[in-house]
Amino acid sequence: MKVTQKWVFKLASSFILGWTLGLLVLGLHSSTREGQFMPKGREIIRYIRKRKETVDWVHSWKQTLFLLLEDVPFHLRQIIASISIDGTSATTMIIDSTTGEPLWRPFLYNESCPDALPIVKSIAPENHTVCSGSSTLCKLVSWWNTVDSNKESAALLHQADWLLWLLHGNLGVTDYNNALKVGYDPELDSYPPWLLSQSYSQLLPSVKAPGTPIGILKEDIRTQYGFAKDCIVCTGTTDSIAAFLAARATKPGKAVTSLGSTLAIKLLSTGRVDDARYGVYSHRLDDKWLVGGASNTGGAVLRQIFTDEQLENLSEQINPMKTSPLDYYPLPTVGERFPMADPEMAPRLHPRPESDVEYLHGILESIARIEAKAYSLLKDLGATQVEEVFTAGGGAKNEKWTKIRERVLGLPVSRALQTEAAYGAALLALKGAQQCAQ
Repeated sequence: MKVTQKWVFKLASSFILGWTLGLLVLGLHSSTREGQFMPKGREIIRYIRKRKETVDWVHSWKQTLFLLLEDVPFHLRQIIASISIDGTSATTMIIDSTTGEPLWRPFLYNESCPDALPIVKSIAPENHTVCSGSSTLCKLVSWWNTVDSNKESAALLHQADWLLWLLHGNLGVTDYNNALKVGYDPELDSYPPWLLSQSYSQLLPSVKAPGTPIGILKEDIRTQYGFAKDCIVCTGTTDSIAAFLAARATKPGKAVTSLGSTLAIKLLSTGRVDDARYGVYSHRLDDKWLVGGASNTGGAVLRQIFTDEQLENLSEQINPMKTSPLDYYPLPTVGERFPMADPEMAPRLHPRPESDVEYLHGILESIARIEAKAYSLLKDLGATQVEEVFTAGGGAKNEKWTKIRERVLGLPVSRALQTEAAYGAALLALKGAQQCAQ
């Protein structure tokens, strides 16, 4: 199933749009009066995927985007001032640099390209962020070594970049959060020489700060949907960065755990930490750093085993103050990214007790232990000590899980006031609108 998510933010007489397009279940929201938000409860699009059915991701992303445009109330379209989108990190597209049409199927965020990893390791600094099979650079190198034609006309974009291009029409632009896993250095604000010396560097997009105005909404879209002539489109970011922005965690030591299909953590730190051995990398956030990583554990595993109704009913029966003796490593398939980068790691979900309540308790607590290990690792690598954790994503709604995590982490854990990544994307759109107003 695929559902999109939207935030609309009111600024004076204008509105700001922020959208998330991901691979799993997301929510749809809209604004009420200034500064307040309310769930709309309308699902735009559903994809029911059978085991052997192939999903056309590019078509689904594009269709969803334009359905979202249609969903904006007509009386608001003329006062939409700015739009931004976040997407899944390292979801990589190889496109025609002239037409923007895909030349290859998308590489999804959790895909690994072990064939390219030795090559990337031979050119990148030791333990660099790109030295992971699931990095954007490994996906680029894998494609480059697979095809024989169309290389001269090819370009690389990320999921959010391509969707934004559909709106503004200027090919070849990304943001420095999405560009991190292709090798961009946010500290130097440039691609490093070891990357630019490679023949495939011709595919790399230009890089701007998240929330930077790129251009005006395309004329044909403005005409078709009735948007204002001066509606701007801004660079986006990754889904986990957007979730962090939404939580408004502004002080070093504050962290956000996103419990969606995967478990992603971001810790605001005064220092930068990168180590590909553990899947740890740092995103730039103004003059500070968001240190963290994304594990393959998370909600996707739970949905393989339980329905949403079962998760709700079974969770109610869990005693969160009781330690589960079950020791699992819940993964949806083989491979882990963080807190240990191991493409061969197998899921561990046995033994399964007779009680489904005990089984779910064991899985939730095991995911909490992975989260605790992740924050402990960041401290050991030199990041600022975590002091408080805010929770975003669908897992933030599970109060029993929150209490389990608080016990396991030994830290205050609470649900962020705004838990949806699309709110963070709306804040980036707001940033872009304010730049244009200056």
